[in-house]
Amino acid sequence: MDKLQKFELMNKIVRELEDLQNSQTALIEKIGKIEVDNMNGLNDSYLEKNLGTMHGKIAENLDTIIEIFSHFESKRDEYAEKNGAAIAAIEAAAAIEAAS
Repeated sequence: MDKLQKFELMNKIVRELEDLQNSQTALIEKIGKIEVDNMNGLNDSYLEKNLGTMHGKIAENLDTIIEIFSHFESKRDEYAEKNGAAIAAIEAAAAIEAAS
């Protein structure tokens, strides 16, 4: 795997982690809406207990995802800074080859 391929893979992982973060945030919001609906009329103890537990677990997952995302994004940025010239050279060579 050359430096450009590695950098592109790192970018892909950053995008996937960001998508995962957004998905977890959406789940927390949906659970929150169900919890509010339950409090505004149903007061079902089973929903209250289980949704609260689920909310907590997903919030913990989100914290972990945010930590991983931040770490890996920094790692990708450091890699790009360290290997920027090599990546640019590979991109230029590929552009020249594609134009031929």
